[in-house]
Amino acid sequence: MKIGVVVLSRFSSNRLPGKALMVISGKPILQYIIERISQVVDIEKIVIATSLENSDDKIEQFAQNIGIDCFRGSLDNVAERFFQAGKNKNWDYIVRINGDNIFLDINILKDMITIAKTGKYDFITNVKDRTFPKGMSIEILKLSYFESLLQQINKEDKYREHVTLYAYDYPSENNFYYSNSLLPEASGIQMALDTAEDFERTEKIIQHFNGDHFNYNLYEIYNIWKEIQK
Repeated sequence: MKIGVVVLSRFSSNRLPGKALMVISGKPILQYIIERISQVVDIEKIVIATSLENSDDKIEQFAQNIGIDCFRGSLDNVAERFFQAGKNKNWDYIVRINGDNIFLDINILKDMITIAKTGKYDFITNVKDRTFPKGMSIEILKLSYFESLLQQINKEDKYREHVTLYAYDYPSENNFYYSNSLLPEASGIQMALDTAEDFERTEKIIQHFNGDHFNYNLYEIYNIWKEIQK
């Protein structure tokens, strides 16, 4: 069973251009994400998938600098880019992580990959019903299943842009919905990095860390988040 992680990222973000490489405490945002993922999977099983636009040359250069593979594809057809990045590696399952999910919980990622390794499911996700904070999203798709959806996905812009939306709108019987029962009060809060305000909040949270950032989990990050709201 070959499982790999595709980090979707582009430099030309509409609301916060260049956010992927913005620096907090001496480290680019993408590096925080890669370091979290690499606690769970080997580095050669991680790919940064960006676009062919010139602006994303910076993303490719970053990937090269830290020894991560970079796949470049369509700017607008993100679903196709995601699929091709996984197909290029001949993976059985592809894990989708967005390039603004800086607070990915590595224990949740471990659990969900373990579920994928059973081979029972087409789609494993912790996004349904937003029981986790935004910014801790993890979606894992069987490559053959996702390929079977592409013909329909490619018919509508909304499905091409929002990679997994079709899989939610027309669910398989073999889906696994991973829910947050540990800390329901954290459901749906904004921890993704999408705006300048998000960047300020992210910076404050990271400045509260006393050890390696990747060891901070949902519970600990949520408590810091509560503290900085005061």
